[in-house]
Amino acid sequence: MKPAKPVLILQLRPEDDTSLSEYQAILKYGELAAEDTHRVRIEKNGIPEISLDDYCAIIVGGSPFDISTPAEQKSDIQNRIEADFRRLFDDVVAEDFPFLGACSGCGLLGSYLETPISGQYAEPVGGTRVRLTEDAAQDPLLADFPAEIDVLCGHKEACDRLPDGATLLATNADCPVQMFRVGQNVYATQFHPEGDSEGFIVRIHAYKHHGYFPAEEAEELIVAVSREDTPWSREILRRFVARYAA
Repeated sequence: MKPAKPVLILQLRPEDDTSLSEYQAILKYGELAAEDTHRVRIEKNGIPEISLDDYCAIIVGGSPFDISTPAEQKSDIQNRIEADFRRLFDDVVAEDFPFLGACSGCGLLGSYLETPISGQYAEPVGGTRVRLTEDAAQDPLLADFPAEIDVLCGHKEACDRLPDGATLLATNADCPVQMFRVGQNVYATQFHPEGDSEGFIVRIHAYKHHGYFPAEEAEELIVAVSREDTPWSREILRRFVARYAA
């Protein structure tokens, strides 16, 4: 069914191949056609003026930016993007507008909600297992899921604690805040619900000198990621789109 309004997809990745791979994965696992989305790459010019009335939902992907980097050490465009997101979240959170932020999207939302972001709960690139909370059983994106699911992740920073007023939906020992919800419709995942082995291999090649892992381990990581499958994680993305873009 074609959505009455498009899904706004905001991407922060500066590389054409990683950005396109991420976008194609969102389309594939969200069961979206390109014409059902409005794709905006914001890594050069920030977020343009938008009205939430024009969209049914927003999806935000990952990036190589670190929120925990001191402001004076960030590039002008990173500082602008973070300021743009603060303005966007003023509306999204106030209106409880359907939003799904993955990885960087999670950190941006957590930072807006005044949760400390640091490298305390960084996770290596690859697969991990997260445990769903009791609240997850009542959530429309996670109802009837197994108690634990496999996900793909790779991040140098994360939320140090759950944002005040948020509902924790997924956790594990390595990164306690893996997924949370604000209100009823604003979601964030530290892992990548659009992630698959093909897309992660593209990212491993692109980011092997960005500090996520020692560059000499890239080929070993590619072999390991090739063995990963995360269908329940991708089901989160499919359900999000089905719920809000129907």
